[in-house]
Amino acid sequence: MENEITVVDVKERSRYEAHDADGTLMGFVDYRLHPDVITFLHAETLPEFRGRGVAGTIATRSLDDARDAGLQVQPACPFYQSFLEEHTEYADLVKAARQ
Repeated sequence: MENEITVVDVKERSRYEAHDADGTLMGFVDYRLHPDVITFLHAETLPEFRGRGVAGTIATRSLDDARDAGLQVQPACPFYQSFLEEHTEYADLVKAARQ
């Protein structure tokens, strides 16, 4: 399947990875996990896989996992900042900035 994307949380590397049906790495997001907060640091889609929805698939899976774990989200990565602005169904996860 050409468009099959599998996303896994590689906890020992503190990152979510997307792989195609052959197991080839398509993209990833690095994160830092704190007791109640996950900070998404850097998302990247490898050049040959751009335009296929890889980053969005990773974001959706990682944000769904954060919700399931009861974590707040701190989007340090510009992609996650934009994704969260566009996908307001995840707005409740965003950790409020200190004032």
